[in-house]
Amino acid sequence: MKKFVGNAVASAASVVKIALMSRRPKRSAPADKAKSIVILGNGPSLLKTMERSPRWLASQSRMAVNYAALSKEFWQLRPDYYAMMDPGLFPMPDPKDTSLSADVWREFRTVDWPMTLVIPSRFLPVARLHLDGVGSITVKTVNITPVEGWKWLAHFAYRQGLGMPRPRNVMIGAIMGAMQEGFGKIYLAGADHSWTRTLSIDEDNNVCNIVEHFYEEKKEAQETARIVEAYRGLHLHDVLQSLVVAFRSYFHIKEYADARGVEIVNITPGSFIDAFPHRLPPKEKADQSDDCTT
Repeated sequence: MKKFVGNAVASAASVVKIALMSRRPKRSAPADKAKSIVILGNGPSLLKTMERSPRWLASQSRMAVNYAALSKEFWQLRPDYYAMMDPGLFPMPDPKDTSLSADVWREFRTVDWPMTLVIPSRFLPVARLHLDGVGSITVKTVNITPVEGWKWLAHFAYRQGLGMPRPRNVMIGAIMGAMQEGFGKIYLAGADHSWTRTLSIDEDNNVCNIVEHFYEEKKEAQETARIVEAYRGLHLHDVLQSLVVAFRSYFHIKEYADARGVEIVNITPGSFIDAFPHRLPPKEKADQSDDCTT
């Protein structure tokens, strides 16, 4: 009875959120097993995957995320898709803005290959302003409205493009965006998610964390300040609860993916995500075992 009431309340809340927050819904395309994509998280292990399987990686559709455009590897990877979900990545255009977020949009203006930008629906007007005159980038939207409660209702909302499991990080939105595009096989690279290894508390009881990426920080002081600001005012239990929500969302994604016939494989060495099967991509220089293309 308690579970039924909990699901009923969560479902009712989700319906209200959809009505208030979701816009421009796009129904998910049917899952096509012949279509595969590698979502490139920004964890430090991505470099290992690039070194292990460069030809395999080049043969796949690729989706980069967040601040990857500021790395030199972005120009090597030349992703077909690029996902951004964080509201902080959508400032209004300003030539005087020297923030990391503004730098990402400046890099986009120099992209010389076809790339699809996947963003929350509510930021479409801002994206259009930034990309005015940029012919190489197409914008597609997703609704990041959190949907919980009864599974049938949640899956209906996901399929109709009305929302997704609680999107506590960009990887969740990227996976849902890939499924919306009809990809039947999704590989997760650079999805280390090993944040608990670097969590600490300073002498003033502030939560501290060193977030490692695969790329060198061009503006290390700005990146450090951004992370400090993100943790400002939070207690350790707040941070850990946020991680609980994120890792639980992957299990909701797994249930939905299974229902749709979508295979999600985690190819990140040492990843903390435990919702999807782990399998390394093909090693091209020596041992050809663990080939995830079969």
